[in-house]
Amino acid sequence: MILQQPLTDNLELIARQVVEGFIIGLHKSPFHGFSVEFAEHRLYNPGDPLRHIDWRVYGRTDKLFIKRFEEETNLRCCVVLDTSSSMYFPLDDKKLSKLQFSCVAAASLLQLLKRQLDAAALVKFDSQVNYFSDCRSAHSHYRMLMNELQRTLETTSENKVTNAAKALHLVAEQMHKRSLVVVFSDMMDDSDNIEDMFSALQHLRYNKHEVILFHVVDGTQELEFEFENRPYEFVDMETGDRIKLQPQQIKEQYISRMRDFQIMIENRCHQYQIDRVAVDLSKPVDEVLHAFLIKRNKLM
Repeated sequence: MILQQPLTDNLELIARQVVEGFIIGLHKSPFHGFSVEFAEHRLYNPGDPLRHIDWRVYGRTDKLFIKRFEEETNLRCCVVLDTSSSMYFPLDDKKLSKLQFSCVAAASLLQLLKRQLDAAALVKFDSQVNYFSDCRSAHSHYRMLMNELQRTLETTSENKVTNAAKALHLVAEQMHKRSLVVVFSDMMDDSDNIEDMFSALQHLRYNKHEVILFHVVDGTQELEFEFENRPYEFVDMETGDRIKLQPQQIKEQYISRMRDFQIMIENRCHQYQIDRVAVDLSKPVDEVLHAFLIKRNKLM
């Protein structure tokens, strides 16, 4: 999909176009509500959903029993958005920044959730949590979340560092048990905070939340370090630190360390049963979301 209008014009309209473009390919919802507490068994009746049959009990008794739960709810989803300064990279009018990509993707997921009549919340953070909405399903609530994402696109951020751990611990405590938590971040946290960040992700899983991490990077510059062979001054967008160097002098070492970092993130997500979606800004928003939702749809 090529965005035909500036994102600052109407993010909600763009998100609706993205969703309408791939919703046809989904045979069923890629997101489902959660059963909260198991209560008891009852005998199977013809027409009951087969997915509720307790096959272990059937193996022991040769009788079909259905698992009943105390509460069946629609999905509760919390979209967590990293708005630290590194998310404004790249500063290039010809392609989306990491923050712009994340806002369009987040808005598209909110559109999808609204269609399902599910409840959603939005959290924005950099060094601290700057916005934490209630989790609701009302049309007016979704409009408020879209307006907040729109404001995010219209705001600049200089020297805002990342502290993902603080935000994720807060989400783990305040969101209802067994919610879906979708995180958009470049994971460019300070090296001293990496373990704290994974501890917070583990906290989410311990509290029975399902976690999806959209790990957003610019593959050309951040992963492959593709720059012209001339002197550059590189600026840390979060701290303002500057360094002058020639890219070819460090390219091989940089690529190796960045690859190790990506592998570490992937391994830790796998360890904690977190669904990591590697996002390269060279891919359109709808293509990334469509591939992810089709994959998830098939697994449900």
